[in-house]
Parts: sequence; structure tokens; C-alpha cells
Amino acid sequence: MSTRTRTDASTAETTPAGLPQLHQQRNPGMALDLDWVRNVAANTSAIERRCASLPGRRSVKKEWQAAWLLKAISLIDLTTLAGDDTERRVNRLCKKAMQPVRPDLLAALGMTDRHLTTGAVCVYHEMVPTAVKALEGSGIPVAAVSTGFPAGLSPFRLRLLEITESVAAGAREIDIVISRRHVLTQNWQALYDEISAFRAASGNAHMKSILATGELGTLRNVARASLVAMMAGSDFIKTSTGKESVNATLPVSLTMIRQIRDYHDRTGIRIGYKPAGGISKAKDALTYLALMKEELGNRWLEPDLFRYGASSLLGDIERQLEHNLTGRYSAAYRHAIG
Repeated sequence: MSTRTRTDASTAETTPAGLPQLHQQRNPGMALDLDWVRNVAANTSAIERRCASLPGRRSVKKEWQAAWLLKAISLIDLTTLAGDDTERRVNRLCKKAMQPVRPDLLAALGMTDRHLTTGAVCVYHEMVPTAVKALEGSGIPVAAVSTGFPAGLSPFRLRLLEITESVAAGAREIDIVISRRHVLTQNWQALYDEISAFRAASGNAHMKSILATGELGTLRNVARASLVAMMAGSDFIKTSTGKESVNATLPVSLTMIRQIRDYHDRTGIRIGYKPAGGISKAKDALTYLALMKEELGNRWLEPDLFRYGASSLLGDIERQLEHNLTGRYSAAYRHAIG
């Protein structure tokens, strides 16, 4: 196995509130190692047993729950990917990203001296300039879905152009979608070449590779696709577009993050993880945090290495925080963003 480089370093910069914020260095990728890929397997029954036990074993209450929920907020890619998106909707989303929790709740939780924001705002290319302008000075990156999202079946040259156009418009993160057929036909070289080209087009923007795991057939395919995506230079691997019939699940997540762990063990390079689609409840967010902590450790509980792709999750977390303080649940519409 040959790698382009080996690194275990992170860089840090300062948020507007003066708090350090970690930024993982770009994944340089490595040469495609087909022996490694073909030796990857997934024990589906063991993975499912492990995941079935997690929600009941890992439960946090009271002030500990509030602390974990505040951590979860900082990991959300606040997202709008609708055909009827408008500048007004995106501006509201960006305001919520900069102030995700009501100030009175933060004060009651002792968070007035903390600069709490979501991890990013994720939009279609057309809305990138609007989001960049709205978030100016906040330190919150704009992520753009790209490469013919969600199907990834537009002409290849247009997929590359879409990436470069979004980067030029100010997107600091690019969420690409792979061609599922390469996984289903086991054409790992084609998958590697495709993702490598997307990585090159992304320039300095961090690239998340969406595997659309609900369309890959088996956990073994998910594991192998995850590994190839990392070899090709992905900074994050992401479960889903949110448009498939099956999106993020715990078994898929465990399969992917164990490939992240193996890749780190063998190369020293940390890769981020993003479950997307179907995570709308605070209790689910806590389960994913517990899974990441157990499998990868505390370093993967930071925004540069873990994100939720979600739109409605933030509203439920805010309701849970209010309940933690008052013992009452407010109406869900009070926390709606759109």
C-alpha cells in the first residue's frame, strides 16, 4: 500500500467569540489499493446486533442531556434543498444557523459566554451567493450539494463545472454524489477516478462524498465504497442525499465509521462522517453521538469531523432543551424555521 502522505494534524482558528475551532487538514488520498478494498467484509448480523443494543445502553438525562444536545447543535448542517427555495427562506435559515437557540434558553443553560452556531448551512448551487452573504463574518461555512444531486446522472463535464462554479461562488464545502452503478458493478477503479476528479475540482473546499447507501444493496458494498471514497481524497463520507427511500441508519453508520477507523489506523488520516436523512429527533441525535464516541473517540465529536445532515432536527432539540428547563414542551411550530 502506498499513500501520498501521512498526517495526523489539525489546524485551529478563532471563532468570533474567541473560542478555538478545529479544522482537520485536507485528506490527500492515496493510490487505489484493490487488495485492501476486496478484502473488506461486513458481518451484517453482528452489526445489526450491536446497533440494536445502543439506544438502550447509552442514555443521558437532565443537565448531561442538555450538554450533549448543545453539542449536537454545533454539528448540524442546517439544510434546505427544496424546489421552491427562495432567497428569503435561505436568509431565515442562515439567521437560525447563527442563533440556533433562543437567547433566554441559552442564558438559563449558562451559555451566554459561548458562541453557539450550527456546523454549516447546506443549499443548492443557486442559493450559494445568498447564503454566503447572509453568513458573512459568522465563520459558518456554506456547503453546496453538487454533481447532479441527487441522482448524479448529469453529463460528467457538467458535474465538474457545477463544483467549480459553487466554489467560485463562495462554497467552502462541496457535497458530491457518486455514480451508484460503479458500486453495484464493483467497478472500483471507475469510482476512484470519478471521486478523484471531483476532489480536484473542489480545490480548497472540503469535499463530502454522498454514497446513497440505501441504493447500494449490501453493507459490504457500503464498506467498500466508503474505503474507495477515502482513498480518492474525500474529506467526509456521507450516507445519503435525503432523497432516497432509505437514508441514514445505525447499521450503515457503524459500517462506514469502522472503515473510517481502519483508514485512520493505517494512514494516520482522519476522515469525517455525515449521516443524512431521517434524523429528526433529539434522541436519535444522541444515539449517533454515542456511536461516534464509542467507535472513534471524542476527537470525532467536533464539527470538522462529524455533521448531521438535517433540517427539522434543530427544532426538536430546542424543544427538548426547553423541556429540560421548564418541564413543559412548547408547540413544535414555535421552533419551525421555514
